[in-house]
Amino acid sequence: MALYDAERMRATDRWAIEERGIRSLELMERAGAGVAALVAEVAPAGRIVIACGKGNNGGDGLVAARLLRERGREVDVLLAGDPDELRGDARANLERLPQAAPERFERERLSGAAVAVDALLGTGFTGAPRGAVATAIAAINAAGLPVVAVDVPSGVDASTGEVAGDAVAAVATTTFHAAKPGLWIHPGKSHTGRLAVVDIGIPEGAPIAAPTAGLIGAGVLELIPRREPGSTKFASGALLVGGGSRGLSGAPSLVCEAAARAGAGYVTACVPRSLEIVFELRLLEAMSVALPDADGALGMEAVDPILQRSGRADALALGPGLGREQHTQAFARAVALQAQLPLVLDADGLNAHAGRVAELAGRRAPTVLTPHAGELGRLLGIDSGKVEQHRHQHATAAARDAEAIVVLKGDDTLVATPDGRVGVSRGGSPALATAGTGDVLTGVIGALLAKRMDPFAAACAGVYAHAQAGRLAAQAQGSVDGVIASDVIAALPRALAC
Repeated sequence: MALYDAERMRATDRWAIEERGIRSLELMERAGAGVAALVAEVAPAGRIVIACGKGNNGGDGLVAARLLRERGREVDVLLAGDPDELRGDARANLERLPQAAPERFERERLSGAAVAVDALLGTGFTGAPRGAVATAIAAINAAGLPVVAVDVPSGVDASTGEVAGDAVAAVATTTFHAAKPGLWIHPGKSHTGRLAVVDIGIPEGAPIAAPTAGLIGAGVLELIPRREPGSTKFASGALLVGGGSRGLSGAPSLVCEAAARAGAGYVTACVPRSLEIVFELRLLEAMSVALPDADGALGMEAVDPILQRSGRADALALGPGLGREQHTQAFARAVALQAQLPLVLDADGLNAHAGRVAELAGRRAPTVLTPHAGELGRLLGIDSGKVEQHRHQHATAAARDAEAIVVLKGDDTLVATPDGRVGVSRGGSPALATAGTGDVLTGVIGALLAKRMDPFAAACAGVYAHAQAGRLAAQAQGSVDGVIASDVIAALPRALAC
């Protein structure tokens, strides 16, 4: 599903009005009707307070107020600003409003209402709210009412999801024509609540640049190569997994098991020699290769052996359970830069590149990085809190610097490409909030790379299947809290089915 940033939405509106002859008042009328319908659903009875700004977002709120009053609802319209500043379609709908005229916004008017409607700021807003609008946002949040947001919760950047100041916390948001990236990307996603997309009558075929962001859908699973009657284990993809150290044998084991369940035909764990017996006992379906080790971890002596082995593989998953010893991190950097096959880099493989993400641009084969916010922060040399505040910005920056696909994990997992495209996960899989599920994702993406998929498609398919497996695992266990990583692995075949 395409996600329209503010610029593309403005261009689409302009095309519909100027090229297709649709009156802007008609678009606003349909938008307001969508708002009214959602408000009536959220609050079937009781007084409604609609807080309006002076732009078109406020005009949408005024249409909703008129339609709700015509249905017999009690509606208070409060303006955050001077009514004389309303222009264009917003002014026309102010003049159409029946019954009581709008009043200046006062927080006391929220008391006793059944619902508040946020029609303060629209998709074109960026930065931090100021003045009367900021005061209104704070009052709405403090009132403890269910809030319906119009197009985008005020204070949320519709294009990126960033929140620079106060932002309305809505239980539901109605947006127009197409969802906006900021409604699906945190922190904006946490302000959006349930999302309803309203068709306001804009025809298909607007000659604008293709959206650069989109929701990852089930259709991506159709891109995965499937086993056929003449397939062999090698045709299904051979994956190497490089990792493991004393006390950290679980992570590479989970990667191997997940890769096998995701369809890799031949999985090999390349692990420290002193720990090989652990993997031999733990992994029934995967092979193991003992690499030279230093005190239970991999070091520079292991570089040439794993590179030699990589000549007989289709992809490499590097990093799970490696540890953070200096010699181990040197091993990870050397292998990542020299391996001539598709690579998914995770965990301590990422930590080995802290502050050095641009070095990965020297790789000649496809690269997929799978950091959480803390790991991405270390890669970029910034605090993880800044990553969380600006997830879209930093995921795309890292993808550009590394010339790699970056999978920034979270409820809104982002799959960013060097050219600025971003796939966004719908999330909604809280069962994945447990140790080891990141290793499962690494195994799935590694398996799909081994099947010679396009790296962006492989990453998107892996993210989608991983989230779906988390939901299926929760259903099987009867609770999200009882799910462990091996449950998610067991659910992968059903999650990958299409």
